[in-house]
Amino acid sequence: MDISRVEQRILHTLAQGGSLHLIRNASGDVTGIEGYTRDGWLMSGVTLALFRKLKRKDAIASHGGRPYHITRRGLELVRSQVDNR
Repeated sequence: MDISRVEQRILHTLAQGGSLHLIRNASGDVTGIEGYTRDGWLMSGVTLALFRKLKRKDAIASHGGRPYHITRRGLELVRSQVDNR
């Protein structure tokens, strides 16, 4: 399965220890998403549409209400890179 360049970048960051956090409003509806690197920096380019694509491909998952992390399937999809730049 082929994935886009943006999906590749996000999965690579998640493989290095990053996470995706959902932002909810008072009624519990998801209004946004924030991605963080393992160093705590905010990732750019993470959208709800991208999040849904990665979730549909089973590349990310959340367990017990915790932030989303990469799955074994996501590790299979991501191509190795020297660094994330």
